[in-house]
Amino acid sequence: MTSDIFALLTADIFTHPSAGIFTFPSAGIITLLAAATLIITIGGVLITFSVHLIPVGGAPAAMAQATGIGTGTTQLAAGAGLTGLLTAGAVSVVTDSLLYPLILGAVVSALMVALIMYTSDLVYVYGVGCPLSSGKLSRDPFTGDRQDTYVSKGTEGHGIPTVCFASGLAGGLTGGFGGSLIYLSLLATAQTGLTFLTAASLAAVLSIALFYTNAVIASYNIGGTIEGFHDPKMKKLPRGLAASAVMSVLCGFFAVLTVLMFGGVTL
Repeated sequence: MTSDIFALLTADIFTHPSAGIFTFPSAGIITLLAAATLIITIGGVLITFSVHLIPVGGAPAAMAQATGIGTGTTQLAAGAGLTGLLTAGAVSVVTDSLLYPLILGAVVSALMVALIMYTSDLVYVYGVGCPLSSGKLSRDPFTGDRQDTYVSKGTEGHGIPTVCFASGLAGGLTGGFGGSLIYLSLLATAQTGLTFLTAASLAAVLSIALFYTNAVIASYNIGGTIEGFHDPKMKKLPRGLAASAVMSVLCGFFAVLTVLMFGGVTL
């Protein structure tokens, strides 16, 4: 179904003479696996980038003492990304297009993040009774509202103000797109030799593992809480992206190798 993405890469190339994993792979398989690994790497880097954009305040935010959503970085990013990944998997069942799963995966992921942030703000405003304010900015760049005067003494902000909300939406879109890209890449690779149901199951398991790997890398790089693209911790982003690229290449290679071992590549 979705293997059309690799049609141009593998056209008119040597076909694989045997499905055995102990035979030297043909040029067509090497090209296919290299392309899949490259796409997985791009998706992994996008996931790491997206985690830095989602406002997460951890335990302090759960007590309304810091800006962001009151949960862990990895849990929130994984939840949003996996939502987009599962959406891409569901859409790929009913369409041969690669564009629809990618777009809908990104949109649904952003929608989940938006609902979490909106619900959190309702609790902060009407439950706790604190104003939405950022501890990193004096004014919100979107609304122009003062922030520093509404930050309680001894805290680092409250809730998810507009600038953090916008950053979270961007993070959801990016993470959902990256997760969908990884899933579709593995699905297209596995479908060359497996049935759709088997290929989809294998791609989903491997994609979830790859998503969690990159989410944890981003979490360690952030080292605590982050408000979004305006947070000073964004200076750490290049280091996190480099680590994600290296890990995505290694994990992506083993992921496509796993697909090969399961007989998912037949050209």
